[in-house]
Amino acid sequence: MSMILSASVVRVRDGLPLSASTDYDQSTGMQECRKYFKMLSKKLSQLPDRCTLKTGQYNINFISSLGVSYMMLCTENYPSVLAFCFLDELQKEFITTYNMMKTNTAIRPYCFIEFDNFIQRTKQRYNNTRSLSTKMNLADMQTEIKLRPPYQISVSELGSANGFSHIPVGEYKGTGKISAAPHQRLEPVTLPGIVSFVLSLLCGALNLIRGFHAIESLLQNEGEDFSYVIAFFLGTAACLYQCYLFVYYTGWRNAKSFLTFGLICLCNMYLYELRNLWQLFFHVTVGAFSTLQIRLRQPQGKSPDYNV
Repeated sequence: MSMILSASVVRVRDGLPLSASTDYDQSTGMQECRKYFKMLSKKLSQLPDRCTLKTGQYNINFISSLGVSYMMLCTENYPSVLAFCFLDELQKEFITTYNMMKTNTAIRPYCFIEFDNFIQRTKQRYNNTRSLSTKMNLADMQTEIKLRPPYQISVSELGSANGFSHIPVGEYKGTGKISAAPHQRLEPVTLPGIVSFVLSLLCGALNLIRGFHAIESLLQNEGEDFSYVIAFFLGTAACLYQCYLFVYYTGWRNAKSFLTFGLICLCNMYLYELRNLWQLFFHVTVGAFSTLQIRLRQPQGKSPDYNV
């Protein structure tokens, strides 16, 4: 008999289980699948957003979006289209019910356990395929899966119970290999981080405008100092580079952000005669705030074991 056996909601960055359906099956096959669930949850940040793991009698399917992964275990003959429609429905309900701030700041495992009620109701509905015909449209999901099939994770790609073995690197387009990731993934963006990014762009734009005005003034008055132009454009470059450091991971990222902040301070010190104290304070404060946000947004570390 084809059916969905269990489902869970897991945070991508560290594998923290947020909610899960109650599972009473204690068979050997189910115990083995729980190990696969745990191993997968620790590597979600390194996997594509739609995957399938076939373990013989059972399949594990999952999708990831907005820092949360929705995983389910079903029998091997359960239709793939129905499986991903089920996960898509869990995703839509979870996003509607809980905001991203709550999921990002959650500390305790299963802190959204009340979501289990929706999982159980949806699971029962999907296990009774007759009730689905009027409640969903399979055509869209069938088309999407044909265009971008889930990445097939083989059991051989899984290492011991402590983690994964090396997964071959290639180009992921749904059916291919997992894409190479030269940049390590950073933690999810926070509201202060977004504010710092926008303010850095603003400061860069202001420096750029003042730089062009300085060039215009230089062309009209031969006695103007060209070094002011350099200072404005260096300030623009420093602000834009802080935006880059906030978005992407690079080596010596924190040191680079401090050096960039130092350059911002030096440029504003040199431009002391062209700016009032409030303008200087604004540019330096934004630089310091951006440096702090770069420091706080660290790479995603090794996933702790939550005994999923």
